[in-house]
Amino acid sequence: MPKQVSFPGFGIGPFTLDPDAITIGSFAIKWYAVFIVCGMITAALYVYFRSKKYGLLLDDLLDLAIYIVFPAVIGTRLYYVIFKKLEDPSSYTTFWQVINIRDGGLAIYGGIIVGAIMTFTILKIKKMRIAPFVDIIAPAVMIAQAIGRWGNFMNVEAYGSETTLPWRMGLVEFGKWIYVHPTFLYESLWNVLGFVLLMFLYKRKKFDGQICLGYVAWYGLGRMFIEGLRTDSLYIGSTGIRVSQLLAGLCFVGALAAMIWLGIRLKNKPLATCMYTPESKHYTQSLEAIARYEETCKAKEEKRKEKEAARQQK
Repeated sequence: MPKQVSFPGFGIGPFTLDPDAITIGSFAIKWYAVFIVCGMITAALYVYFRSKKYGLLLDDLLDLAIYIVFPAVIGTRLYYVIFKKLEDPSSYTTFWQVINIRDGGLAIYGGIIVGAIMTFTILKIKKMRIAPFVDIIAPAVMIAQAIGRWGNFMNVEAYGSETTLPWRMGLVEFGKWIYVHPTFLYESLWNVLGFVLLMFLYKRKKFDGQICLGYVAWYGLGRMFIEGLRTDSLYIGSTGIRVSQLLAGLCFVGALAAMIWLGIRLKNKPLATCMYTPESKHYTQSLEAIARYEETCKAKEEKRKEKEAARQQK
């Protein structure tokens, strides 16, 4: 059902948001799904771009996408349904209600947990290095989250408590206008800023795994505060403890401690240059791919220098 929203602090009057992007007969493709898919595609393109440096073969990249992304989506839904069921036993009484994700109801921590399990499992099977791979995946997940949050906006959900701040978002609830924290926007902007910081850190990382830990710490810090503003949080039974806020705090503290400890312990260990271990059957092929990539980069740099020299002569 279309809903009205506004941003009066910016002079943006009421406008209508329809959660349906495309309607074919009685079937509708939701904006929520569109943004989730756009986030996945953006993440996949980033991983493909970044992985060339480490000789990650395209076939293995596609395998990883299939075996990690789809189970992760299932994890986001199961996490949400399980904690919602603990909070309200009368919810999700049919199988269709459980699997119907077109109207929302996903929890990112479920996806991260399942995605991490699948990542470690597949990388072990394929004899690939875990730390450099998760360093590539982490920024991709962050930018995907930033894009996916706009699906919440189109559904007019995942907003916060009432506020009078200039950037407040207006919406109609129970027949009257209320003005709330646009927490979907807070998290999206926080993730975009985090992505930029991780890109800055990537060129300066001291040990493999640092980027992934940076993601966990940054996201945990932001989510810990943002979750406290939301009105639709999942709780641990009737304890009054917000599941995501507690988990975010633990992630922030744990990742920060791990970064400090590993930064000292691995200070003199060289960074990995190949995604595969020598035991992998693709190790030699990967080294060849790395050599081709470095030759391509060198040729591009030489062309850039030639163009710069020609420009200066003019």
